[in-house]
Amino acid sequence: MRKNHGRRTIRMIFLLTLAVMTAIATNVFLVSVAKVHWRSGTDLSAYADSANTVKETTKALRGNIYTNDGTIIAEDNRTYNIYCILAKDRIVADKDEIAYVADKEGTAKALAEILKADYDTILSFLKQDVWQTELGNAGRNLSETTKQRIEALNLPGIEFTDSIQRVYPLGQFASNLIGFAQSDETGSTVGKMGLELYLDNYLKGEDGYRIYQADKHGYVLPGMKEEVQSAVNGYNIYTTLDQVIQEALEESFTITVDMFNARRAWGAVMDVHTGKILAWGQYPSFDPNTLEITDYNNYGTQIPYEPGSTLKTITWASAINEGVYNGTDLVDSGPFYYEADKDNNPYRVAYTRQSDPITNASNANYGYIDFDHGLIYSSNVVAATVQTALVTPDIHLSYLKKFGFFQPVATDGLPEQTGKLTFTWPGEKLALSYGQGSTVTMLQMLQAYSAVFTDGTMKKPYYIDSIRDSYDNSIIYQAETKITGNPITADTAKQLQGLLYRTVNDDDGTARADRIPECKVMGKTGTTQVFLNGSYLSGYTIASFMSAIPADNPQVAVYYCFEAPYNRNAHWKTDATKNLLRKTAMRLGFAQNTEEGTEETGEAAVEETQETPAVMGADMPNLVNHTIGYAQSKLSGVDADVLVLGNGSSVIAQYPTEGTYLDNSEKVFLVTDAQSFVLPDMTGWTRKDVTALWQATQFGFKLSGEGVVTEQTPAAGTTVNKGDQIEVTFSS
Repeated sequence: MRKNHGRRTIRMIFLLTLAVMTAIATNVFLVSVAKVHWRSGTDLSAYADSANTVKETTKALRGNIYTNDGTIIAEDNRTYNIYCILAKDRIVADKDEIAYVADKEGTAKALAEILKADYDTILSFLKQDVWQTELGNAGRNLSETTKQRIEALNLPGIEFTDSIQRVYPLGQFASNLIGFAQSDETGSTVGKMGLELYLDNYLKGEDGYRIYQADKHGYVLPGMKEEVQSAVNGYNIYTTLDQVIQEALEESFTITVDMFNARRAWGAVMDVHTGKILAWGQYPSFDPNTLEITDYNNYGTQIPYEPGSTLKTITWASAINEGVYNGTDLVDSGPFYYEADKDNNPYRVAYTRQSDPITNASNANYGYIDFDHGLIYSSNVVAATVQTALVTPDIHLSYLKKFGFFQPVATDGLPEQTGKLTFTWPGEKLALSYGQGSTVTMLQMLQAYSAVFTDGTMKKPYYIDSIRDSYDNSIIYQAETKITGNPITADTAKQLQGLLYRTVNDDDGTARADRIPECKVMGKTGTTQVFLNGSYLSGYTIASFMSAIPADNPQVAVYYCFEAPYNRNAHWKTDATKNLLRKTAMRLGFAQNTEEGTEETGEAAVEETQETPAVMGADMPNLVNHTIGYAQSKLSGVDADVLVLGNGSSVIAQYPTEGTYLDNSEKVFLVTDAQSFVLPDMTGWTRKDVTALWQATQFGFKLSGEGVVTEQTPAAGTTVNKGDQIEVTFSS
């Protein structure tokens, strides 16, 4: 009996196994031969064709580029475009649901309301006899918030594609240094110029993908094989640029263009102890959001020029460092006639008919002056005497090379020219003593003066501070100060600093017009002709000023140049350089005096209390994590437009940031809610005002045009939410 029961059990197991095997075989037959999905009965012929294997690319976000305090210079904005499926045979196969726009009138009404578009226009798109359609400009570049609002309606047939746009919130901000990136034919954003190009491999990230089989309507049945690889976003780049100082530099360019009708201008601010570039710019430049570019060259590295008298400092450095200099010895500053020995080295003679003499600017003759005043007065004659009587032209040249001239600096991928050395004939050698005939770059000048303004140690300028992982902020690369030479001793540097201090602060110093009330300045002016296409450009000169602040303990070099029609007052109308010097001094805490010249001591700053209001001409206080009442009391004495954004009770973000100099009539933003705020009326605002709002709120902005704000969407008074895109149009 037990034996028969065991046989029946075995028979049942065999039959059950046979049934399962038959079902599997049937399913395999249906799928592979009949092209039918056994569970749903769906025709799989569309899936079986390898042509229906779909690969979707998930675009990685390009890394952000930041200033030294974390303000965004460049970022990716992900936006969305609507497309509407109109084909009536499109259904969700396993759910038997329609997947096309069936209720065209209802869909048009819902979309028109959210998109703030014309109902009839939307409806006309939906009534087309096509498989799918877009909705024109109204359905493009939508924010995440707008997309989510539409998705929440569950409208059949309404789907989205996404796109990425590279935006530059600060607009024209060190643009020839930062460069720009653009989408290529694959939709990837690729660096085309500047930092964006140099660090493209770090910034671009790695796209992800999704591979699957779909039917002709784009649907995937449950259980079908799918392969997914997530996108990896690019690394973030932190620069050494300071937003306040950079904006002051570019503001100075505007002053120069207005005052002197300048063709070009360029300048930089650098920490002389580290080589960090705090500001770097030029005019004309461009807004990377609009890309109206007239010149792709980076003037600071790619346009060598004759530096003029700012190079005389190196002439004096050679004599002082060689131990042959006595600043009180007298020298004739009258015309320098010269002849040459067999090696083409010039020497001074009383008079000769064989050459035109070297003279001072405007043929000035100071009579007998000491060598120190030769630099203070910027005498070409004394410079030539230092080169030929105290040292030799070859020794002078050796020092220029020790200071890094006529050779690449090779910093952070900057494209550069090395300048041209003209040093064959006697007149060429003499011209080099006062900065003419041969050409250099601003980058070389900054590197050289990092030794003059410190202890004789020369540092390489750099502007890339770090590369960081965009997910956990871990450091991939951290820049360090790089010493590039020790061309002079600390004693020589100190002596040169004393001469440059007198050049600005003596009553007869040639740079006395560059004094500022905030702190003492040292520096050297320069003027030279413009060499272009093998000859000098008639009627044009390059005026420049190399300086350091504070003079009693130099921390930063401030260099400024402009090319314009000759103007005898180029070094007396110094609004542009003083604007840059003053704002740099105040930004970095060098200011010893306020606007009115009263002493501002550290003790007074320490004793400031809640009841002590901020004032114009002082630094912005820290208002974050304080109540609105506290913030408003601190700003009660400020001549600024203070805007509170959001309905919160305390400040969670502020602009300007703590420590930033409060300029006259500046806008101050106090953010109390990270998710929403009422949009102010921006009519008449400058691009700087709008980007300040952008930085304070971190909301999405789309800027177009130049000038002041004439249009904005949404309208003033509208509550905007995180993810909304705020469109602002500027015009003259």
